[in-house]
Amino acid sequence: MAALDWAIVVLYFILSFGIAAYYSKRAGRDTHEFFLAGRSLPWWLAGTSMVATTFAADTPLAVTELVASGGIAGNWLWWNFLFGSMFTVFFFARLWRRAGVLTDVEFIELRYSGKSASFLRGFRALYLGLFINTVIMGWVNVAMASILIGMFDIPEGQVRYYVFAAMVFAAIYAALSGLWGVAVTDLIQFVIAMTGSLVLAIVVIRLPQVGGIRGLKDQLPDWVFQFTPLIDSGIESVAYEGVLALSVSAFTAYIFVQWWAAWYPGAEPGGGGYVAQRMMSAKDERHSLAATLWFTIAHYCVRPWPWILVGLATLILYPDLDVADKKLGYVYAMRDFLPVGLKGLLVASFFAAYMSTISTQLNWGSSYIVNDVYRRFIKKEASEAHYVLVSRAATLMVMVASILVTLVIQTISGAWQFIIEAGAGLGLVLILRFYWWRINAWSEISATVTPFLVYTYLRVQTTVVFPQTLLYIVGVTTAVWIGVTFLTKPVTEEHLTQFYRRVRPGGVGWRKVAKAVPDVRGDSNFAWLFLDWVCGVLMVYAVLFGVGKIIFGERLLGVSFLFVSLVAGGIIYWDLSRRGWKEVTG
Repeated sequence: MAALDWAIVVLYFILSFGIAAYYSKRAGRDTHEFFLAGRSLPWWLAGTSMVATTFAADTPLAVTELVASGGIAGNWLWWNFLFGSMFTVFFFARLWRRAGVLTDVEFIELRYSGKSASFLRGFRALYLGLFINTVIMGWVNVAMASILIGMFDIPEGQVRYYVFAAMVFAAIYAALSGLWGVAVTDLIQFVIAMTGSLVLAIVVIRLPQVGGIRGLKDQLPDWVFQFTPLIDSGIESVAYEGVLALSVSAFTAYIFVQWWAAWYPGAEPGGGGYVAQRMMSAKDERHSLAATLWFTIAHYCVRPWPWILVGLATLILYPDLDVADKKLGYVYAMRDFLPVGLKGLLVASFFAAYMSTISTQLNWGSSYIVNDVYRRFIKKEASEAHYVLVSRAATLMVMVASILVTLVIQTISGAWQFIIEAGAGLGLVLILRFYWWRINAWSEISATVTPFLVYTYLRVQTTVVFPQTLLYIVGVTTAVWIGVTFLTKPVTEEHLTQFYRRVRPGGVGWRKVAKAVPDVRGDSNFAWLFLDWVCGVLMVYAVLFGVGKIIFGERLLGVSFLFVSLVAGGIIYWDLSRRGWKEVTG
């Protein structure tokens, strides 16, 4: 890299720290400012912050690897999460904002009663805030190390120090600025990261070796450009020498089961984690719904195509890369073909993607440690200044824990698969706790424990592989938690009444409680919200495919897809507008 490239990278770090310093005083007011930005984020900022968080340093590399192994259709391994994301938009965003809690774990004691609720809250706070959170950050750290090795040939024994330095920087500005600073920095980081991705795609596609879109189509096999996986009852659900192939059972698990049944960070059924944090930090219910809708659109429509195009180009530029190194083709393209200035922009964009994820994970994880463990069980009565100080210390503590986890991680390529399997069946409880009064803390506890037991049995005693394992785990877990629900005492009537007054979920599942509080008007018009969900899914997929078809020269088909998306979006807009945002969102 030339001096100009390094100057761009340094300027990015200075800008990030400046934002943190600007918001540090505001973040120090109280924990609601530190963790929820005073519940005052506009929809566009809250939504963009969600998108930036899911845009980690390893995301473009993962897409490159998926394209290399299964063609464009390989992306269905994450495109299938759209169903759950859009479900959150219309059925849960307003409810999370209404709940008025600081974390989604605090929601447990708002919804359930008794010692079982207290235990579940403390357990999930530590499980998510420390274990899951540090594993995710460890994964991101390992990915960033791979990027630096590929870009600068830094020895493996030294690269971790560069990554940890970047992490310390992210931890400092997250500890200083709280969620306001994190969200504003996320906005800047998202713009930088997307600009860098788009620039790289344009530069690489125009290379003589590639020859533009026509060159891609001439040099690569047809299967690479298929948008949907091959469905065949006789083929295992893995990518082979061609398009991604799914058996019927695997396709069923991905499309019809995983999005609602399996818990996964950032794609929790019914919302949760940092997505719930952003919804709860929005100005009001209208902004909460709009933020989640913008996040879903940007996540699936705005981001993927620049990465996919670079991934396709790397198949031509680096045909001899081993399967394990295919993802590094993205980094090598940056290193080998970007001119001075643009190379610095791309390096800055990777640091931006990395730190947007790390800063959110630190702020989100420390919110559990402080609000749901320290404040709830250790020191219940203290000043807000004290809790803010502890919050900043917890941010740094979580950072240290993630560094220790990173040191022992060799590879966690299967971690996402394990997390999905270990949470299969829990998702339905997380959804129904909003819409059925009979769900209690024991329902959620049993749905948390059972998947681990079934997963262990399947691994040890059978040859069933992922994603078919989901069908077995979900089936057994669902039977167990339903049985446990009816064998244990329900939440107390007084507690259910208080919850209903506050959240007003509505629906037939709350009819018994609603009769006890006739003065409270719960939500209604669920058939229309279901139509909005269907139209939302159709709209996003139509935009995704329409843009892709236009890129690859099938303009008429692409415009047809975009027309479908316009109609679907129009139905959503008409439905929300005819009843007014206020009625739709409470």
